[in-house]
Amino acid sequence: MILRFSIPYRTIPGQQLAVCGSHPDLGNWQLAAAAPMSYDNATGCWSYELTVADASAELAYKYVLLDANDGAEHWESGPNRTVKYVAARAPRLHLADYWRAPAQPENELLTAAFTKALFQRPAAAAAAAPNAKAKKGKAAAASPPGTKHQAPGTTTAPAAGEIVFRLLAPRVDPQLSLCVLGSDPALGAWDNTRALVLTDADYPTWAATVKLQNPTKDCLYKYAMWDARAGQALDMESGEDRIIPAATAGHTAARVFNDEGYRYASSWRGAGVALPVFAMRSESGFGVGEFSDLKLLTDWAVQTGLKLVQILPINDTTATHTWVDSYPYAAISVFALHPQFIHLEGIAALKDKKAARELVTLKAEFNAKDFVDYAPVMAAKWKFLRLLYQQEKQTFLADADYQSFRASEAGWLVPYAAFSALRDRFGTADFQQWPAGFRTPQNLEALTAETAPDYDEFGLFFFVQYHLDKQLLAAVNYARSRGVVLKGDLPIGIYRHSVDAWTQPELYHMDSQAGAPPDDFSTTGQNWRFPTYNWERMAEDGYTWWKQRMGHLARYFDALRIDHILGFFRIWEMPIESVEGLLGHFAPALPLHRHEIERRLGWFDYSRLCEPYIRWHMLQDIFQGEAEAVFDEYLDDASYGRIHLKEAVSDQRKIESYIAQKVADHPAHAEYFAWLQKGLFALVNEVLFVPAGNDCYHPRITLNKSYSYRELDSDEDRRRLYDDIYVDFFFRRHEEFWREQGLVKLPAVRYATDMLICGEDLGMVPASVPGVMKELGILGLHIQRMPANPETEFGHPDAAPYLSVVTTSSHDMSTLRGWWEEDRVRTQRFFETILGHWREVAPFYCEPWVAREMLVQHLHAPAMWAIMPLQDLLAMDRSLRRANPHEEQINVPSNPTHFWKYRLHLPLEELVEAVGFNEPLHGLVVASGRG
Repeated sequence: MILRFSIPYRTIPGQQLAVCGSHPDLGNWQLAAAAPMSYDNATGCWSYELTVADASAELAYKYVLLDANDGAEHWESGPNRTVKYVAARAPRLHLADYWRAPAQPENELLTAAFTKALFQRPAAAAAAAPNAKAKKGKAAAASPPGTKHQAPGTTTAPAAGEIVFRLLAPRVDPQLSLCVLGSDPALGAWDNTRALVLTDADYPTWAATVKLQNPTKDCLYKYAMWDARAGQALDMESGEDRIIPAATAGHTAARVFNDEGYRYASSWRGAGVALPVFAMRSESGFGVGEFSDLKLLTDWAVQTGLKLVQILPINDTTATHTWVDSYPYAAISVFALHPQFIHLEGIAALKDKKAARELVTLKAEFNAKDFVDYAPVMAAKWKFLRLLYQQEKQTFLADADYQSFRASEAGWLVPYAAFSALRDRFGTADFQQWPAGFRTPQNLEALTAETAPDYDEFGLFFFVQYHLDKQLLAAVNYARSRGVVLKGDLPIGIYRHSVDAWTQPELYHMDSQAGAPPDDFSTTGQNWRFPTYNWERMAEDGYTWWKQRMGHLARYFDALRIDHILGFFRIWEMPIESVEGLLGHFAPALPLHRHEIERRLGWFDYSRLCEPYIRWHMLQDIFQGEAEAVFDEYLDDASYGRIHLKEAVSDQRKIESYIAQKVADHPAHAEYFAWLQKGLFALVNEVLFVPAGNDCYHPRITLNKSYSYRELDSDEDRRRLYDDIYVDFFFRRHEEFWREQGLVKLPAVRYATDMLICGEDLGMVPASVPGVMKELGILGLHIQRMPANPETEFGHPDAAPYLSVVTTSSHDMSTLRGWWEEDRVRTQRFFETILGHWREVAPFYCEPWVAREMLVQHLHAPAMWAIMPLQDLLAMDRSLRRANPHEEQINVPSNPTHFWKYRLHLPLEELVEAVGFNEPLHGLVVASGRG
């Protein structure tokens, strides 16, 4: 049997198309042995004929562009193509394909957000009933070049003379189908009631097989939407007619047309809402949002035309059993879910009547609060969870569904249960303080076995995780069934005292800290205190840890926000003795050798450039009237006007510890010591270069804002030498280097699942980042008051590219209403230049009509998604929005001890019933083309 591969593709001299696949003549997936194709100038097509000996079989293949000009190998996008053939049915099979171009916006429509939620087919929706078990995410349409997994939609072996139409088209309304209309009578002769209807059995691939009545004539055709209820085709695709070339008389070849995508008249655009789960309020809640509340928010989203619900991380952060654990980006496990989100009644009714009455009383007490009272809420939930565990233990352990969950998730579940129980047994999550026999995980299966005498210590955590998983999956499947995407959040780091660090410390640099350089959120940078990743070690096993982590997230989410995606290019890394971020550096990086600095500056003095530059007038400036007392206790005279910090406070971590003891001894003066600590930290930061080892150095970030810089030689030409080094180092030296870093690390994460991936790319963004994200189909983030162009004060949503998310604010900044009141002069400029109210006085407060204008701007942006915080949407309604806008901000990044306690001020049930707000919002969404 002969298989003929053909594909239209215009190349330039030096370029060659090849077909690579599972057959020996196609190289057995070895690119070096791929079959080279021949080019026909007349048709503009590349082709290759393969003779197969098997009577019937299935073959997988993919096209690749080989470029001799630069040695590059460019695989086409998407999954492997597959074809079934049966020689007895057709001795010759022609595969008419089209090149699937990478980095095309429409490729993102093949992600789970669209195929599993927005355009989920009715049959799939029925299968994904609320109680159905979800499967872990697997790579599908958005696979990396050359991936060898089985693709969906394998062609059924056609017979001689048959035509097979196959089209990859995820964007079809669940109530509609696809069909083919054409000039041949078998395709309806352009009668829209007699079209050939395609099957969605292999959705998002649509297919149909037909024999033309006039095969010796050219047949023109187009795809169209088919409405089975009306019995006719609707909305025919745009563009020129497609063509089936005439077959020669007696020609017996079967032909498969793997067509280019459906030609839509416009790009798909949607809108969504962002709200952390912990901030959700419902009448059945327990003072904190729960997974069951996602159903209510889904109902509200459907009413308002919103297609996506975005949340913050939901992993367990229980490290101290205090309010400090409210920080959602410091998870003790990147797999386990947070017990705060469990709905107690969803497990079982308490049989103990006294406990049941207490539960009702506490629910009323906690639900009446206007913030999440984290510690008391969690203490109460743990009390009732322990009661429920003992009550349901026998039934739970005998449950086949639980046993299946435990077996499938054992890889993370067993270490998590062991870690959590040992944390509580020893009173700390810092496993380095545990008894020696437990500081590294040993015999965890035996430790947590049901037959162990202390099993209940561990069984409680198995019990809680099972029910959390069950309740979240119910909410996920409910959202999918209603056509709503659930978007999760991937923290960039891991917590230092976590089960991940306990079980696999080799994957992290435990002696370093991750954070962010100075930005609008924090002038001294951010120190998240997470260890940085050992990327070299992770690469050794093909980034298995990342793939497992992404696969687990795909169990719950169809879209994902990657927090601080810049960390995949380079992370801001600080030594363990730093508290603030100013003495950090980018890692990986290309530091300057001493000789290079010396050559460019004309001198190098380690003491002047790399040690804190402290002089008496600086102390007077920073500490005012306390300068003398500060000098006496914390500093030494180093002669010739130089001053050094004493050894006991020679770095920020020592200062932090020293001041903490002062506060403990004199709690009434805590505010004074906080001010003093800030000043001492500033002295430590007074350097111009940060040592990197091996006589290499990084320029200190924002060095031009330091005393040390200002007191250099007053000669402007001399000072300009420092500026040139700084600009070259941070904005030119690393561009290609960081681009390569992103292209090495990100694909493993991007292609681990079929989730739609969005990246939080704010801050000091290398110029190479947008290009890499576009190449990998990762959506960027655009916030109006944080424009990517540093020379622009305000961005405009209209400037956002299609593959992006526009939003009015994030959880790390004030809401629209809060921002409006922060700087009256800036607000006035925004009111005139962005909202177009020239020479009008901006209202003092962000009135509902002002919020509406800003939101409409975002809804009409060209970006694929406009996702707004619920607080900003409510800003349009005076009767629904919170009275004080400054109570709506979720996080304050400049405050490392911020208590994450924000809670929606009205129950979601009330929001669902707010017709007077919901209908106008729905109208805005529809009018913007996002309905």
